[in-house]
Amino acid sequence: MNGSTALFGIGGLAGKISATGFVVIVLLVLLSIWSLGVSLERLVVLSRARRQSVAFARAVSPHLAEGGVPQTAIEAARRFPHSHVARVVAAGLSTFQQKSARGLTTAEVIEATERALARAAMQTTAELNRGVGSLATIATTAPFIGLFGTVVGIVHAFKEIAAANGQGGFATVSQGIAEALLTTALGLVVAVPAAWMFNFISQRVQNLGVEMESSSSELLDYFLERERG
Repeated sequence: MNGSTALFGIGGLAGKISATGFVVIVLLVLLSIWSLGVSLERLVVLSRARRQSVAFARAVSPHLAEGGVPQTAIEAARRFPHSHVARVVAAGLSTFQQKSARGLTTAEVIEATERALARAAMQTTAELNRGVGSLATIATTAPFIGLFGTVVGIVHAFKEIAAANGQGGFATVSQGIAEALLTTALGLVVAVPAAWMFNFISQRVQNLGVEMESSSSELLDYFLERERG
């Protein structure tokens, strides 16, 4: 019985809410959907990148241990296109092969390879971060949008008081206050998860970046040892 009463109460509020308040609520709902979509999509992408990177490491490690710069390592990288480590390693291996074939000195080859590794890491990081900035924007702006709805609700409440010549009491202003509280609460409901997901996804991307840097460093060390040997 109480649940039905609350449901009808919310339905009644939705039917009486001002046009501006309704627009604010719709906007916040759309931002919430956008935030959820970006969060889920990025989590899938990051999880897939991590999973394929583990598989790539298992596939390429035996070949690198054999010595040389095996073509099989580059082919293995192509089998895992969503792996952040595979993309960086493939860029380093390809550049090392190309520059070595041109007869450059060891220092020049290593320098060119290092630049290729850095470029690949930056491009991959940018792709992993795609859309994540919108979560920060939503987390920052949603409370202010809700606050705007709050202001509109309060203005609406004062208009109701003026229309009733100050005789309506609390019943007159309750609709405007409810509208104000609704938009404020909805703004926080949208902003808090977006902020959490932004921080969580940013931390995961940062961890993947560390893995790319580590792989790049190990690959450069491998090339140096190979040239010295």
